[in-house]
Amino acid sequence: MTIDGVDLIGEVAAPVGPSRGALLCLHPLPTAGGMMDSHIYKKGANRLPAMAGITVVRFNTRGTTSEAGSSTGTFDNGVAEHFDVEAMLSYCFDTLKLDNLWVTGWSFGTDLALQHAKDPRHKGLILLSPPLRTTTEEQLKYWNTDPRPITALVPELDDYLKPDAARQRFAVIPTMKIIAVEGAKHLWLGEPSVHRVLSELNSIVTGDSAPLPTEF
Repeated sequence: MTIDGVDLIGEVAAPVGPSRGALLCLHPLPTAGGMMDSHIYKKGANRLPAMAGITVVRFNTRGTTSEAGSSTGTFDNGVAEHFDVEAMLSYCFDTLKLDNLWVTGWSFGTDLALQHAKDPRHKGLILLSPPLRTTTEEQLKYWNTDPRPITALVPELDDYLKPDAARQRFAVIPTMKIIAVEGAKHLWLGEPSVHRVLSELNSIVTGDSAPLPTEF
């Protein structure tokens, strides 16, 4: 539960053996169908624990519904959602006792990460298809005061912010790493895009340099 009384629905997918790291997943825009089961995160939860030893934590932000159920509260376009992000980070550390936790946002979730994922205990941010829809330049500049790494995977064919535009918009954070993904689109549809994203997530969290296997 958040400090303003919202009950959040979520799921934790953990490896059978020791966890090598963890991901807290912030999903795409709920008013456009985004939820904790959005396909990259669902596939990540199904694959990364077994293939990479990564714990994957997913949840629905306030007012969002998935097969697992609905979080209470009302969608607030990323404003009151700061309570959701803070509550889930506390849950990851205080209840699940996770180590080496990274925050990954996808689309709307990247704005949540940039604006609200400031708990000093996580290791950094991984942004998938960042649209910079609501994040201001001043909010970006905050990350110049925080040494933790930020990596953005930007699809070559993104609907909202293509790689060249992303480099310009994120130039206010000189240490940020932008990876342009050839042939990919905003929703990362198709197995080649899914495999690339999950491999990059694994590389950042665990340090593995090789892509994930295509079968397991």
